Amino acid sequence: MIPPFKAYLFDVDGTLLDSAPDIVGAARDVLVAMGRSEVPEALIRSYIGRPIVEMLVELFPGRSPEEIDRLREAYREAYWRRAHRETRLFEGVAELLARLPGKKATVTAKSTRGTREVLERFGLIQYFDFVQGMDGMPGKPDPALVLRALEVLKVEPGDALLVGDVPVDILAGQRAGVRTCAVLYGYGNPEELLALRPDYVIHSPLQLLPQGDFEI
Repeated sequence: MIPPFKAYLFDVDGTLLDSAPDIVGAARDVLVAMGRSEVPEALIRSYIGRPIVEMLVELFPGRSPEEIDRLREAYREAYWRRAHRETRLFEGVAELLARLPGKKATVTAKSTRGTREVLERFGLIQYFDFVQGMDGMPGKPDPALVLRALEVLKVEPGDALLVGDVPVDILAGQRAGVRTCAVLYGYGNPEELLALRPDYVIHSPLQLLPQGDFEI
């Protein structure tokens, strides 16, 4: 049984939202325009939850920082054009957030603008006490985003639970000193997640409720 926490820090893509179709689609638009249509979808999906810059640097080695920044902006524009038309809430997420006690914040590789917009679109914004994206901060697994959320929420690390679907989520939480919960319904590799020994593991959102079941 997962105990209640004073604060819950949520990853967004792959944890609250099944947004892979729009993320992959936007990335594909940029790659095709740059003559890299051969890049497999599985590789693009493996970068979800991490800064898009990491994928661009790997796929376009030798490009200047300015060129990479232009590609990142092209991705963002492509993502906005898609208007989340293929994104869906994971089943149970709305009910979870409505019933879950404690403060809530986002800890995501998206921009703050993008995070706020998608939460508003899917009717989740009212459940969050603090909405933040990267906006120039180091991406996970660096703990900066987690520590910032704790600071704003005025919660000690031991009283917070980070919930995410990929290894960088769990690592960021561990480095910040918070408890971690790996979700196995998202985009991460289950074996890689379990190897990091998160404090809790869930197979569906509602298992996060204090009376829900969990596995270690």
